[in-house]
Amino acid sequence: MMKAFTFLLSGVALIGAAPPPAPVPNQPYAQLRQIVAPVSGAQMRKTVEKLVSFGTRHTLSSQTDPKRGIGAALNWTERQFKSFGLPTVRPCDTVTGRRVPNPTRVCDMVAIHRGTERPNDVVIIQGHIDSRVTDVMNFTSDAPGANDDGSGTAAVIEAARVLSKHKFPGTIVFAALSGEEQGLLGGKVLADYAKAQGWNVVTVLNNDIIGNSCGADGVCDDTHVRVLSEGPRSQGQGELAAQTHSLGGENDAPSRNISRFLDGLADNLNIGLDVRQIWRTDRWGRGGDHIPFLELGFPAARLSVAVENYDWQHQDLRTENGKVYGDTIDHMDFNYLEKVTKLNAAALAAIASAPPPPEPKAEGAVSTDTTLSWAAVPAATGGYVVRWRRTDSNQWQETLRVAAGETKAILPHVRVDDWVFGVSSVSKEGFESPVASAVPGGAFKPYVAPAKPQQ
Repeated sequence: MMKAFTFLLSGVALIGAAPPPAPVPNQPYAQLRQIVAPVSGAQMRKTVEKLVSFGTRHTLSSQTDPKRGIGAALNWTERQFKSFGLPTVRPCDTVTGRRVPNPTRVCDMVAIHRGTERPNDVVIIQGHIDSRVTDVMNFTSDAPGANDDGSGTAAVIEAARVLSKHKFPGTIVFAALSGEEQGLLGGKVLADYAKAQGWNVVTVLNNDIIGNSCGADGVCDDTHVRVLSEGPRSQGQGELAAQTHSLGGENDAPSRNISRFLDGLADNLNIGLDVRQIWRTDRWGRGGDHIPFLELGFPAARLSVAVENYDWQHQDLRTENGKVYGDTIDHMDFNYLEKVTKLNAAALAAIASAPPPPEPKAEGAVSTDTTLSWAAVPAATGGYVVRWRRTDSNQWQETLRVAAGETKAILPHVRVDDWVFGVSSVSKEGFESPVASAVPGGAFKPYVAPAKPQQ
């Protein structure tokens, strides 16, 4: 016999037998598939060929030579962005460090597709344009950098080409970053620029090594892409540690919910690509340009191939004992790169079309019910979706639709101790934001410690 089950939404009770999970809003996946259909692996091959033709794109290489070096590559990328009708900016900073012995100007090339309704809500796609060989300080030898990270840069340029033909409520930023190999320098330049602009950065998609499908051990996989994301948020963790220890949230930083969002999106796009969620900030002992964003509190995740080939990364061009080393274009799989870029472009379009996530709060200590509440998101004219899952489950299990204008959901007989909760926002067209978890540090905004009461 089923027990009576009640949902109470801002005073409206729905009473009856225990219902199945409420349907998730029908995201306009057909529209997204149509938007990303023009993404072309053949076009990206031409882009990577051009990037390789600059000889080296090392951050310490020439910034003035018109044909060789990082400066020529950045200038060519700027011309591509402008050919799509996109305005560009070139954020720079002068850097000295362990891998930059002399003061060097590090610049990114950024195109901005301004939102028509919410221009300050921003989603970013980025890849690093710089390249290297075995010696990270060698800026004279040829360093083709086809896959690392010509592939990510090609995805950025291709996404700009395709998405520039459409209008979106939110802003999409396309960024080719310098200085990654010298210490994530370009990522820091852009993160600092985003902060200085006052952007509400909803999501950063960092694409680094996304264009090969076989490893040196013969293992191949062209049907998965890895998405790497941090668990507890790094920014503010010192202040949040005690709350996280008590209330949870170890698996619910905004970046982790970006990973879940991409996984669900890939499942519904039907492009022959699935997401393999890797729940750590980056690969073992390594890093990428999403990390400077995380350090400032901006949600960010890294996309990378399912199977890396280490013989083709950070290597001098050579053949030893019959084994070929070096990051050359002939090792790339452009059909695979096309699928990964379609996932990126669809995510950019979906997130720029959805309202920003709310900032939910869960309450229900020593109670048989749980109450979720959040401040209204003005653009959430399609309402909200409340989600919850058991604490030992890694994916959302239950859903409940909430009408536009409502900012509270009471879940009777759902005990706060046993579940993790989150809420997403929905546009009138049905585009749903990533879920924001109702845990310490779960908001899709930099954590700000509450003011301490005056003594």
